[in-house]
Amino acid sequence: MMEGSERERARRRLADRPLDEQARDGDTALTDLGLVNRVAHRKLGFPEDDEAGVADAVAALTLLRHLREELAEWEPRLIAAARAHGASWIQLAPALGVASRQAAERRYLRLRPDDTGEATTGEQRVRAERDRRAGDRAVTQWARNNAIGLRQLAAQVSALDGDGALDDDARKHVDTVTAALGESDTAALLGPLTDALPHLHTSHPGLADKIAFVTDEGNSSRQPKN
Repeated sequence: MMEGSERERARRRLADRPLDEQARDGDTALTDLGLVNRVAHRKLGFPEDDEAGVADAVAALTLLRHLREELAEWEPRLIAAARAHGASWIQLAPALGVASRQAAERRYLRLRPDDTGEATTGEQRVRAERDRRAGDRAVTQWARNNAIGLRQLAAQVSALDGDGALDDDARKHVDTVTAALGESDTAALLGPLTDALPHLHTSHPGLADKIAFVTDEGNSSRQPKN
C-alpha cells in the first residue's frame, strides 16, 4: 500500500486544477476516481512536452494505482458478504463479469487472502480448493462403497446408549452417531464416528481401535493413488 503522503500530493495536484467542480466530501476512493476520470477524459490544453500535462497524468496514475490496491481488497470482501447473506454463485456471476457459477467461485478463490497465512498465489488457492473437494468426494464414495461395515460399526457405538462407563461427553457423541444412523447417506457417519473416537478410548478401547482403523482407511482414500 502506498504512503498516504504520496496519495495526498497526487490528489492535491489534480483537485487544484481548475478543470471543473470537484466534490470535496464523500468516500475518498470515489473522489479519487473522479479526479482520475477528469484527467483521462479531458483534452489536455498543453503542448505534448508541457510539464503541467505530464504532472497531471503522473498524479492520475498514482491515484489509479492506489485505487487498484483498494479494489483488490474490496472485491473479495464484498463477495464474502454477499455469500454470507445468501447470494448464490449464479447470482454473483453477472456482477463479477463471468458466465458461470464455477467461474465466479474461481474468481473469488483467486482474490481472497490465504487463510493459512502462507504466501500463495490465486492459482494455488484455486488448485488447493479443487484438490480438497476432490478428496471430499473420494471419501464420500469410499463411505458409500463400505456402507455395510460402517453401519455395523456405528450400530455398535449406538448400542452403548445407557452404558454406565461413559462420561457425559461420550454419551453426547454416542447420541450423535445414533442420529447419523438415520441418515440415508452413509457418508454422514464418518464425522460423528471420528469425533466419538477420543471419547471411547478409556471406556471401550477395542471399539475405539475399530473406529480408528475404519476412519483412517476412509481418510486414506482422500490421497490420490499413484
